[in-house]
Amino acid sequence: MNDPRFKIANREALIGVGLALFNFIWWYAFAYGLGSQPVADYDFIFGMPAWFFYSCLIGSVIMIILVVFMVKFFFKEVPLNEKGDESS
Repeated sequence: MNDPRFKIANREALIGVGLALFNFIWWYAFAYGLGSQPVADYDFIFGMPAWFFYSCLIGSVIMIILVVFMVKFFFKEVPLNEKGDESS
């Protein structure tokens, strides 16, 4: 079966995996990069350790923006009925 919807779904799944990998790398880099020093040496932003602020709070905002951007510009609406047309 050579349904073009599978190609679109595969591309969108790869985008989703890429976003998840980016999120993990961002979180890991800041959480373990900045958080691996002694607690007495931590920098604080708004009362939170810098590693938490950058890895969790800023990372979440960046991911929300990236997901909205990807869905708006790279994802396509595809019909889910069997024939692939939008008439039913």
